[in-house]
Amino acid sequence: MAITRTVAVAQGKGGVGKTSVTTNVAGLAALAGLRTLVVDCDPQGNVARDLGLEPGTGSPLLSALVSGSPLPITRAVRAGLDVVEGGPEVADLSGLMYARSARGGGNLAQSLHASLAAVADDYDLILIDTPPGEKVLVEAALGVAAAVLIPTRADDASLDGLARVAERFVVARETNPELRLAGVLLFAVGARSRRLESSVRRSIQSIVGNAAPIFEARVRHLESAAVDSRRAGMLAHELEGAAIEDRRARLAALRAGKAPADGLLVRNAEGLASDYEAVTRELLTRLAQIEEEVGAA
Repeated sequence: MAITRTVAVAQGKGGVGKTSVTTNVAGLAALAGLRTLVVDCDPQGNVARDLGLEPGTGSPLLSALVSGSPLPITRAVRAGLDVVEGGPEVADLSGLMYARSARGGGNLAQSLHASLAAVADDYDLILIDTPPGEKVLVEAALGVAAAVLIPTRADDASLDGLARVAERFVVARETNPELRLAGVLLFAVGARSRRLESSVRRSIQSIVGNAAPIFEARVRHLESAAVDSRRAGMLAHELEGAAIEDRRARLAALRAGKAPADGLLVRNAEGLASDYEAVTRELLTRLAQIEEEVGAA
């Protein structure tokens, strides 16, 4: 059974913005007053970097899911935002839970469901970041989620990854019939790339048909902002303000006849911040629609 307002962010290919989408949507949802939890099921553990935390090993999450102990929640990473950190040792879950299942014990989806269900009432929104290649981890996330959001770039490899998630979605629905596709999100596709966007939208439509909407919102490509965000542990809306202060400091140094200090690479993050705001609004609207659909079924 799905855990209400829990979203798995999934893609069969790496480098398509899963973690960036997860952390930025979570940060904006929390800023809007929603009690939000991010669960990092990716062995890369980049959720911590995006939020300015020291990357961990993933051992606490591994132990919690194997032993059935409470989730290792890092609280108040931002106002209203809590995190369960991932890390390299999370990759061991696949083998450990497979061995347990072979002996007649529960699988990873059941363990994750029990752990999340125990704290779900504390949150208005739960986002699960998933890895691209760990099938067991992805299927566990889909086994507990109410919806799946699929970010994709425009290249063929990303679209192949989208197709793999669609296949896993069908399998997950056998044990989690309440799971719905929240939609597909275009990542690193600029607003001016009209012909490219139209072509990608047609390709996505051929893969998912009418099973899920393609979000109207998109996230543009801004490499300097991506580097600054992860290096400084700032989300896009935080980077927007920091970039303004950085510009002021540079201008003040120039007026004083001094060399500007090394600062941010990005000069203006306003557009990127607006993109994530639009994604967050559209996702929350879609979740409300899904709740109505499931309730009416």
